[in-house]
Amino acid sequence: MIPISDNNDDRTRTPIVNYLLIALNIFVFVYYQGFGSNESFLMSFSTVPAEIISGTDIRSNGLGVTPIPVYLTLFTSMFMHGGLAHIAGNMLYLWVFGDNLENRMGPVKYLAFYILCGLLASVAHVVLTVYTGRDGLVPSLGASGAISGVLGGYLMLFPKNKVRVLAFMFVITVPAVITLGLWIALQLVSGYGMLGGDEPGGVAYAAHIGGFIAGMILVRFFAPKPVAPVVEPRRWFR
Repeated sequence: MIPISDNNDDRTRTPIVNYLLIALNIFVFVYYQGFGSNESFLMSFSTVPAEIISGTDIRSNGLGVTPIPVYLTLFTSMFMHGGLAHIAGNMLYLWVFGDNLENRMGPVKYLAFYILCGLLASVAHVVLTVYTGRDGLVPSLGASGAISGVLGGYLMLFPKNKVRVLAFMFVITVPAVITLGLWIALQLVSGYGMLGGDEPGGVAYAAHIGGFIAGMILVRFFAPKPVAPVVEPRRWFR
């Protein structure tokens, strides 16, 4: 199922930060990555698990020179994508689900939440790469981890929100718990092969799962609970 839109009836803020995040991702992809053709930029600013573990810039296996501390690639890689389909899918999910979280959290908290989920997602990918003994020199990139955190937070805050999705050439409306529940189930099933050392389809499913879990946990610290209206007791006058 591909999400198209959701119910925004209770939105009271213009999601400026969400718009800026989408614009920044597109700008990096177009200007710095040359629509994905700038291999040198990719090899220099992506997250390389072996570099994160060792803390050193590795210049073998086709990897480029990283002009910043390697740990900062956990951040820079969040705004890079491997191709048009990659960025289009990520930005669609961010467009549909991110505005609701920004509306509840406020712009500053939402930005902090987004970045923290993305960093934790990248760390999850690095840890599982080491644990499974996979090739630590394969770079990883993409906003998927951060957006997965947004999805996890959305599920906790708006499980009953209506989401319009494209399913088998039909547009239907389903609760968010169904849409996002199926999404995370697919990530778990698809990523199961990583425990055996495989990398299904070249997708960093550990980052998706790690980001989603991080979002589910962190959202309670970033999103205040709605304040219940105060009901004045009824008074009788005589």
